[in-house]
Amino acid sequence: MALTPHDIARVANLARLELRPDEIEQTLTQLNGFFRLVDQLEAVNTDGVVPLAHPAAILGEVALRLRDDIVSETNQRDISQTSAPAVERGLFLVPKVIE
Repeated sequence: MALTPHDIARVANLARLELRPDEIEQTLTQLNGFFRLVDQLEAVNTDGVVPLAHPAAILGEVALRLRDDIVSETNQRDISQTSAPAVERGLFLVPKVIE
């Protein structure tokens, strides 16, 4: 799929971009280069290749670096809500903004 200068101008117009003719040509070259790469990737035979759950899965076991779920601060909800104009059952009350 190759784009034309008309395609670039149309997309630029839809995006409210004003491109000079040299910018249209540069963008056209870059995008068509991108689409050529995509076409090369699509041409690769992937029959029988199992999708990876994680990019590093080919290295073996993937260790997630998660910290322990430990409370690090005390509950300060009452202090935080003292300046609120309206609070009910521990929740901030706000005006309805969507009808």
